[in-house]
Amino acid sequence: QVQLLESGGGSVQAGGSLSLSCAASGYSASIACMGWFRQAPGKERQGIARIYTGVAGTYYADSVKGRFTISQDNAKNTVYLQMNDLKPDDTAMYYCAADSFRPGACSYKADYNYWGQGTQVTVSS
Repeated sequence: QVQLLESGGGSVQAGGSLSLSCAASGYSASIACMGWFRQAPGKERQGIARIYTGVAGTYYADSVKGRFTISQDNAKNTVYLQMNDLKPDDTAMYYCAADSFRPGACSYKADYNYWGQGTQVTVSS
């Protein structure tokens, strides 16, 4: 089993920045990638960024490209999401997720094996 513990989030005005962290524990060697998803009220959970373990590679949704940066510290089994130039549309519950090595893993779909508890990000205009 893999456990994910998120930290960060909060409230900020438009144009501001926030940083999220996600620490993985447990059988982390089984993780193929880690990602960040978000879900606004009444909307589906959306994948916004992911990073692959062991190989270089990141993915960003168009809505956050150029503003958000995902990174990882393999020694700490931690993934970060730096969010700059935040907009009110970025307001959502943000979830860290990890996917194991399996067919169809690490897609844009919210079907990852492991999930954090979520942290709220609120951007005011």
